[in-house]
Amino acid sequence: MRFVDEARITACGGKGGDGCLSFRRERCLPKGGPDGGDGGDGGSVYLVADNNLNTLVDFRQQHLFKAASGQAGSGRNRIGKTGNDLHIPVPVGTLVYSEQSGELIGDLTADKMRLKVAEGGLRGLGNSRFKSSSNRAPRQKTEGAAGEERTVRLELSLLADVGLLGLPNAGKSTLTGAISAAHPKVADYPFTTLYPHLGVVSVNEWRSFVVADLPGIIAGASAGEGLGSLFLRHVKRTRLLLHLVDVGTATIAEAAEAVRTIEKELRCSDHQLMRRPRWLVCTKTDLLPADEVEEKQNALLSALGWSDRIFSISSAQGGQAIAALKHHVMQFLEQGRER
Repeated sequence: MRFVDEARITACGGKGGDGCLSFRRERCLPKGGPDGGDGGDGGSVYLVADNNLNTLVDFRQQHLFKAASGQAGSGRNRIGKTGNDLHIPVPVGTLVYSEQSGELIGDLTADKMRLKVAEGGLRGLGNSRFKSSSNRAPRQKTEGAAGEERTVRLELSLLADVGLLGLPNAGKSTLTGAISAAHPKVADYPFTTLYPHLGVVSVNEWRSFVVADLPGIIAGASAGEGLGSLFLRHVKRTRLLLHLVDVGTATIAEAAEAVRTIEKELRCSDHQLMRRPRWLVCTKTDLLPADEVEEKQNALLSALGWSDRIFSISSAQGGQAIAALKHHVMQFLEQGRER
């Protein structure tokens, strides 16, 4: 399935049913009277968050959504049936913006959460509503109002506990496959990840977290270069960022420059992202002699002036380093929940 994280739709509420112009005429009631009933209200359009969806691809083919109109009223003061509401399923994490004003209308962050995006039209009134002591045979009625029409922009921002950052081929997909049941594409060329992957990382039977493998970010991503610019929004909801850097094939200077490149793009995209907890993860250590791993890690720390946590792992080999990383991430997330 193709990953789509932005779409535009037009939602139209149903028209309200017209009121009825009718008079009661029966043999046993020679004088009769007005008995025109009201119409029914038009249906409204709702967006409903659904945990079973993870893309907005369904909206690439259909852009117009219209709720049912209300029925017209009828004689004997019978009220028309209210139009059925239209419920449109969207992924959890969908942001809804007004296309006209750009205003954020709602944020669907939980399963089955609803947001009304187009109000149904009000019902029309039948002539029985207008009878009075001075107007015993009213010939007035009103028509149902048209439903609200609104164009909205849907923007999906994935809900994950941990986001993986790094240049192309930093080892993000390999790490995702090593710690979760997800199977992102892994190859020895850049940009193998073309859309985000979510993986559930199980630490033990009752403890787990969700990790998001994002496409590689390159210099200029915040200005539209490369693929990462399309997915920087998915970083904004994560509680922890793991910044992956290749130390197996890169020199210290190259690794430090790779880290600074990502930092610059985060700062340009949203300066708040630089305040997000971010740990440095040195990858591809299996390509180094065992006695050089710690030496290269310390040299990178010195070059960057890094003060936060740092880990050295080999996703291809797994082992205690991967298990320790999972444990520390889980511990960090649990402490955050307690706070």
